[in-house]
Amino acid sequence: MLGKPIQLDEARDLYRNGLKIVSCYQYGKQETADWLGGQNAGILHAKRGWQLHQAAGGPIGAPIYASIDDDPSYEQYKQQVAPYLRGWESVLGHQRVGVYANSKTIDWALQDGLGSYFWQHNWAPQGVHPSRGSPTPGRDRQAHRRRRRRRHQPHP
Repeated sequence: MLGKPIQLDEARDLYRNGLKIVSCYQYGKQETADWLGGQNAGILHAKRGWQLHQAAGGPIGAPIYASIDDDPSYEQYKQQVAPYLRGWESVLGHQRVGVYANSKTIDWALQDGLGSYFWQHNWAPQGVHPSRGSPTPGRDRQAHRRRRRRRHQPHP
């Protein structure tokens, strides 16, 4: 990718060359993570994610993934992540919210009925990112769309 956010010309070029892309939104990380702001941050970031998705030619009905690119505790999930995802759903609707997170956060979101698409990043259970050590034996490096909905393609 040439840059973030992806621009319309680049998205069209990728599509013309046979690549399917999805919108995955993230602004902050770690101590500035988007989800730390709870529901109000979810509303704000979902609106911005939608603007960027449209600017890149993303289809109206396609999901947008909200990134939880960390390893939150269960308490953080309940107090911040779940409200953040509810904020996303209040803007985009339940059917269009994707969750990009580690496996335990995805499991919690599934239990709470949050999100319709899931993309698992490869944080190790002990909270060490695999790029900083060896990956967890026996686990898939990445599991994408644990629960499938219909496929969406970007506008040509």
